[in-house]
Amino acid sequence: MEIKAVRLYEGGFMTQDFAFGGSADKSTLDASKTYQSSLQNFVIDTGKEVILVDTGVPAETPDMPPREGQKIYQGHKIKDYLAALNSIGYMPDQVSKILLTHKHPDHSGELRSFPNAKIYLSPAEADALKLDGENIVRAEFKDGTYHNFDSSEKIAEGVYLISAPGHTYGNCIVIVEKEGLFYMIHGDVTYTDAALVENQLSVVFEDKEAAKITLEKVREFISNNPTVYLSTHTPEALISLEEKKIMKL
Repeated sequence: MEIKAVRLYEGGFMTQDFAFGGSADKSTLDASKTYQSSLQNFVIDTGKEVILVDTGVPAETPDMPPREGQKIYQGHKIKDYLAALNSIGYMPDQVSKILLTHKHPDHSGELRSFPNAKIYLSPAEADALKLDGENIVRAEFKDGTYHNFDSSEKIAEGVYLISAPGHTYGNCIVIVEKEGLFYMIHGDVTYTDAALVENQLSVVFEDKEAAKITLEKVREFISNNPTVYLSTHTPEALISLEEKKIMKL
């Protein structure tokens, strides 16, 4: 089993009031303080099949410089999704499954490029994206609890899709068990690792109370299990993946 990053953008930033502003007392936040930002998704190569977690932004998305007052800038484009995937050794026809954490276009942008892959996602996100067809698998989370999470679906040996609503109504996370570690690919439960450590939500959510519960469950899981925390929007994820760095709260 290998987990690889599909690197898409680098050199970005997010402000503290964006990263923490969903739950922190805004009077305590410094809008001039920034955290590094990037954009990457992930591949799980089980040795038997190639599974994608999210598919980046649409290829035609323009590479834009940051604007004055911008709260999050994902950086400059390294490669579009298919080129980035190819650069780490994979072609679209090798992909058997895609696990979609949520509907936002920086996660779902190139689903269209994998017509032969089965796309697993929550029913709420399938409805939001108006996805239907033989390759769309609406996760029923039929495998029940996974550690302290209420609902899960086993996708392959050691690979689980877990219901984690809040950021969007049908948000999911993916956990991969490998060599005694738990690799948590969480979409946008937090935008930067500092928010996880400080127990703060970003300003982006559809259900704030559900997002709080999900963040609490994520923190509880990390406290009880050796977890490598793999974010979409911070380059800390790349270091954590390479170094098998266990998140400490």
